[in-house]
Amino acid sequence: MRYFFAIWIFSIVAVVSILGFRGDKSTRNPIYVFPDMDWQAKYLPQGQNEFFADGRNDRPVIPGTAGRGYGWDIKEVFSPDYTDPVSLNPTLYSGKDADGQWHRGFPIEVTDEVMHLGQQKFTIFCAVCHGAGGDGNGITKQFGMAATPTYHDDRIRGMAEGEIFNTITHGKNLMGAYGMKLRPEERWAVIAYVRALQLSHQVSIEDVPEQFKPELGL
Repeated sequence: MRYFFAIWIFSIVAVVSILGFRGDKSTRNPIYVFPDMDWQAKYLPQGQNEFFADGRNDRPVIPGTAGRGYGWDIKEVFSPDYTDPVSLNPTLYSGKDADGQWHRGFPIEVTDEVMHLGQQKFTIFCAVCHGAGGDGNGITKQFGMAATPTYHDDRIRGMAEGEIFNTITHGKNLMGAYGMKLRPEERWAVIAYVRALQLSHQVSIEDVPEQFKPELGL
């Protein structure tokens, strides 16, 4: 038994001697088991480099070059058949027309599938603050959050769809950005659903198509 305690005490002393007490600070250099992982032979950003005349690691972009593609798939980006989706439909990604003005209307075809997609994403990301009906009475209002604007005032009714797209993408005031959570097509789908919510507060019985009136008992 005494040998066990002797080995046990020796092990504790050895561990403490090598690793030190928890929380203690040491002025000695750490032990590098694999030094090449900490001291790699590489050029650091904004570092000095004696090879170039300006002494910088970072190299300026060659004049006349332009970025191509947004991914890491080199074979696809630099293939002869590659087309930049942003250049094919810039309004879809920016919300602006060619003259830099906010786009009115939609750069995608608004179908039933788009409306269902917009309703789904609106329920997930927007209704919590703006309310299911877009009136600003979301669940966050119950927890003391500042009043959320309603979609049913004249200011937002008259706002260009492209400006709404920009707000969803980058956020505004207390509203965070959703550009990283919703694809451009999904953002436009949400806007289409918002327009449907706005329309639902303005229509009359005369605006209901004849084929749907029997379902409403009209």
